Amino acid sequence: MVRTGQPVVPYLLLDGGDEPVVPVSDWTTDLIVGDASPNTCRAYCYALLTWFRVLWTIEVDWQRATEGDVAAMVGWMRAAKNPQRVRRPDSAPAGSVNLKTGKRYLPDRYGASTINLTLAAVRGFYEFHAHLGEGPVLNPVPESRREAMVNRHRTPDTPRSPARRGRLRQKSPRPAPRAMPDLAWDELFAAMGSDRDRTLLSCYVSSGARATELLGVRLSDVDWPGQRLWVVSKGTGVRRVAPLSPDASLWLARYVAGRGAADPGAVVWRALRGPDRPLTYSAVRRVLQRVNEKLGTNWTLHDLRHTAGVRMANDPALTITDVQTILGHTDIATTTIYTVPRVEEMFDRLHAFYNRPRQAPTLPAGYDPRDMETIFGAPWNHELDGQDDPAGSATP
Repeated sequence: MVRTGQPVVPYLLLDGGDEPVVPVSDWTTDLIVGDASPNTCRAYCYALLTWFRVLWTIEVDWQRATEGDVAAMVGWMRAAKNPQRVRRPDSAPAGSVNLKTGKRYLPDRYGASTINLTLAAVRGFYEFHAHLGEGPVLNPVPESRREAMVNRHRTPDTPRSPARRGRLRQKSPRPAPRAMPDLAWDELFAAMGSDRDRTLLSCYVSSGARATELLGVRLSDVDWPGQRLWVVSKGTGVRRVAPLSPDASLWLARYVAGRGAADPGAVVWRALRGPDRPLTYSAVRRVLQRVNEKLGTNWTLHDLRHTAGVRMANDPALTITDVQTILGHTDIATTTIYTVPRVEEMFDRLHAFYNRPRQAPTLPAGYDPRDMETIFGAPWNHELDGQDDPAGSATP
């Protein structure tokens, strides 16, 4: 797959002879004309690259593919190793758990979400060509008709109705948010080696913006009096506002002032070494990787967004719709995953529960413990709530 740089066909899928695969190009062109994101086009091209590699291996034309060929692809993806997850020899084993963060390292296999995305792309590819009268009579990727029917008229503010997933679809449970405890956040922030990196972390955890959204902020997008900035949403491309905490605003002002005068249209975050250029996502990820190697952790940039979401969703001053707007979620069901108790607060409450003295059972006023012991056979050597009965007998 190659990137063309053209707005109509941003990506091309090439065959073994470096020639474009025309059926895929026709579909991606239709996606772009239908106002799909170039990132969506890129993801679908990678998914179809996997599918066509399987077809080329088993020597089956794409117009004669069957459900059995799709099953062969899914079986291969479940068993094969993902070449994008090759780890260094000195790194932690794939799939192991980091003892400091409690997070699992990525496995070396294809994940369930990757397999499901590939199936969705292949099905959409054949649906497009079926509309043009091309390809097999039946779509080789099976679909759960029940799921399509129950969620056909669902609105964005209502959760999806559970239904049996389609054949070959993988179980893909929604993971819990990876929020950082306060002590871990303080440790990570202190390990940063420059004002730029500390400013980035502070802006990430206060605004809840995605990694690429914050890296695209320009000086003209910063509202200094309002302590906020404008970002372009990753999925919809809509320009939305992201708040900043007072500390983040101070760090940002310090970083911008340290760089001196700059063009208002220039990107805020710049590289520290080499020629002056905007900071890329790969460079920020590498900065965090070096800090993780130093601390023995495995935090990611997206964990900062999860941390911001959990902090906001569990604050009584903010409603769930406020958090949805700040994080830029289209579906409120996505925001509800952040409404979980913070780990450190939960443990504080548990320790207070364990250390709380047990309350001794008491009897109402007028009851004699000796009479209760005679009736129920249990020792009642506890003080009465009221005064002892002068007669020494229970008054029912």
